[in-house]
Amino acid sequence: MSTKTKSSKKIARYSLIIMGVGYIATMPFEGSLWSGLLHGGFEAGLVGGLADWFAVTALFRRPLGLPIPHTALLPNNRKRMSNALVSVVKNDWISKESIQEKVKHIPFTEKLIAIIAEQMQTDSFRKGLIQLIKKLIRYIDVEKLTPFIKKQITSTLANVEMRKFLQVISSQLINEQVDKKALDHILKKAEAWLRKEQTSHRLGTVSMNIINKIEADGMLQFVLKSIQGLLNEEKLGNIVQNLLLSVVNSLKHEGEANREALLLYIRKELQGINDNKELVESIGKWKNQLLAKWEPDQTITESLQQIQEKALVFVEDKDFMDTYLIPLMNRILDNIQENNTNIDHWIQKQIAVLVENNHSQIGNLVQENLDKLDNETLVDMIENNVGKELQWIRVNGAVCGFVIGIFLTGVQALFRLV
Repeated sequence: MSTKTKSSKKIARYSLIIMGVGYIATMPFEGSLWSGLLHGGFEAGLVGGLADWFAVTALFRRPLGLPIPHTALLPNNRKRMSNALVSVVKNDWISKESIQEKVKHIPFTEKLIAIIAEQMQTDSFRKGLIQLIKKLIRYIDVEKLTPFIKKQITSTLANVEMRKFLQVISSQLINEQVDKKALDHILKKAEAWLRKEQTSHRLGTVSMNIINKIEADGMLQFVLKSIQGLLNEEKLGNIVQNLLLSVVNSLKHEGEANREALLLYIRKELQGINDNKELVESIGKWKNQLLAKWEPDQTITESLQQIQEKALVFVEDKDFMDTYLIPLMNRILDNIQENNTNIDHWIQKQIAVLVENNHSQIGNLVQENLDKLDNETLVDMIENNVGKELQWIRVNGAVCGFVIGIFLTGVQALFRLV
């Protein structure tokens, strides 16, 4: 029992004792007016105090342990009291409507943003957030991601349309004038090869062999024989070498007709490369064969591990929080603030659904907690919480009875005098 309840109970007990002692003490002096008034007051106060003591005690237990009807009201009516309490809590104090109405006026987004913005400035929040991000990064199992990434890469490459791919390549080659660069490179290499000493000999040997293999009759045969007689392999090689060098040099000059014709041919071939079905099919088959034999698992895993390590180093950098994370969080909070009405409505709706589906649990919770208490504990709990006021009823009964007793005794004495 609480100290306040004990104190008020003592006061009530003392008031009853005072009335009883006063009643007994004034009995021998009833002859005088003042003693009669006091005796009547103490008598009425004693009756009032006893009556209120009986009423208050009867709420919680049987007075003096006597089986008096309609006493020990709380223990005897526990079920009705529990049901009434559950009903009041569920339907009046914490009703669905009252909760939902209260929730409608709570600015969840505003409160949430204010809390986060305040916490963002504290060292504990910043350190905790960094640690959380690092844990999330470490939690990622790169080996489990490898098959997924491999599948996505191979699927993407397999679905690449080679016709469009070749078209993009050819357009890029033409835009960057790779045709000219390639031709100039080939001409440079050809000139370097032609200027070698052994090249002249090889050209002479090849040319003489070709002439020897030519089968001709009549005048043509006479001409060929004359050439063979006039030229040996060395002279013929020099002639062919100089002729080819002349052709190469002419092709190296911008605007030269043969050069432009050759470049035009190369460009047409590049532009039409995507229409070459055989080439497209061959490249497609080659791509599929390459993908089938490709085993990038280790490379992907190692790359992911490197990314993971770099991410950890990046997060641990002292500028990461202020340069990247805080601005990102501010942008997120700004976006939330811009949509605070919709977010609040969504939260309120979710709470309303939660209350609608689980409101009965409030009554069940109250009922379960009441059922856990035995009668003695329940009575003691109620008496501790409201007993102080009830004990003052006893005091008020004694005091009021005393005052009313004096008044009634005075009225009675007045009528006797009359």
